[in-house]
Amino acid sequence: QVVLVESGGGLVQPGGSLRLSCAASGSIFSIYTMGWYRQAPGKQRELVATITSDGSTNYADSVKGRFTISRDSAKSTLYLQMNSLRPDDTAVYSCIANIQGTIDNRLRVYWGRGTQVTVSS
Repeated sequence: QVVLVESGGGLVQPGGSLRLSCAASGSIFSIYTMGWYRQAPGKQRELVATITSDGSTNYADSVKGRFTISRDSAKSTLYLQMNSLRPDDTAVYSCIANIQGTIDNRLRVYWGRGTQVTVSS
């Protein structure tokens, strides 16, 4: 079994910064593409950023230049550095990962439960 656990959310003032983490644990053989999604109240879920196993990244236009996605493969951990935060960044942020397990070697998509980010003065 594989579990993803996010941390680092909270309340921050506009213009501030937060760093989210997503730690993967369990019966993991290999982790491929990882990413962050967010969902604000009353809005559709939005893909924020992705990173491949070789470090290639992609960002939503709304966060380019402000957010940075990274990963530490040795720690099986994904990060999202969020700078210049705005009120419209307020959402629940969830991580997603494509993981090949050790039990049956199958590749599956796993989701974390999410962490709340609130940007408000």
